[in-house]
Amino acid sequence: MPARDPSPNRLPDSLTPAAAAAVVRGETRILGVFGHPVEHSLSPQMHNAALTRLGLSFVYVPFRVRPEALDVALGSLPALGIVGVNLTIPHKERALGMVDEVTDEAREVGAINTVNCVDGRLVADNTDGRGFYAPLVEAGFDARGRTALVLGAGGAARSVVFRLAREGVATILLANRSLERAERLAAAVAEAGYRACRIRTLALDDWEALEQSMRGTDLLVHTTRVGMYPDVDEIPPVPLDALHPGIFVYDLVYNPMETRLLAEARARGCTVMSGIKMLVYQGAAAFEWWTGIWPPTDVMEAAVVDNLNRRQQAAKGPLTGQTANSL
Repeated sequence: MPARDPSPNRLPDSLTPAAAAAVVRGETRILGVFGHPVEHSLSPQMHNAALTRLGLSFVYVPFRVRPEALDVALGSLPALGIVGVNLTIPHKERALGMVDEVTDEAREVGAINTVNCVDGRLVADNTDGRGFYAPLVEAGFDARGRTALVLGAGGAARSVVFRLAREGVATILLANRSLERAERLAAAVAEAGYRACRIRTLALDDWEALEQSMRGTDLLVHTTRVGMYPDVDEIPPVPLDALHPGIFVYDLVYNPMETRLLAEARARGCTVMSGIKMLVYQGAAAFEWWTGIWPPTDVMEAAVVDNLNRRQQAAKGPLTGQTANSL
């Protein structure tokens, strides 16, 4: 009788990565993503690449869950033995009231993107803020005491602003078309207790104020969908002449992989980063929560880039547009 695999969560060492990716056994554990639609998601490729590299007996699959069925789908996780799932559009806000426990960060942001099934209880988190900030740390950028200009005040901006406040940024300049929406976000940060972080709001059509803000900022973060495929020639309404080498420009759009904003910033000597990094690191944080292991982020990033390139070639153009908080 062959020896029993000592660890049911690991695949046999004799399997090649390609063969391992195809193995689903009785003890294989399930992870996934709930979305509607979900066919566009790069999370399965990204997570399965890391699981294969680590030899873990898990499989990550996409689940197309309609909004009206979200409560039933989440409630089924314990019964089905599913370890955890990511949530993407349109479920991230609605799911808040459908889980047993929510982390402080998810509660602040008002949305969840990761659910972990622990002893039959659904524990939820939002890893977007960590996914946003970890690449900055990797690149050597320390937000403490710095000034950041954030373009947009939607869901992605909430994750960014709350994380920057947590990390000790001194000033956040929050620019949005709707000044009222920006002011609501600024008030939410203050109410959460981050009073050491000064937030100033400004309208995106206030060109003079925006230009002055850009000249004094250390970090520019674009959180809207402007410049996303198919509108790849569009650029956020910012004075390009105010870009300077002292600004770190971070665009959360990842299709195209280099937006026009990043290209213009690079040409002016700025350090730039695309939303691919945030996509990878928010996924890595969820992966660690589910498995207890920090995944190989280089493998995850390579899987994302490879699949973006493949889809672009197949479509003879970029993939349907996404930002990094769309899993």
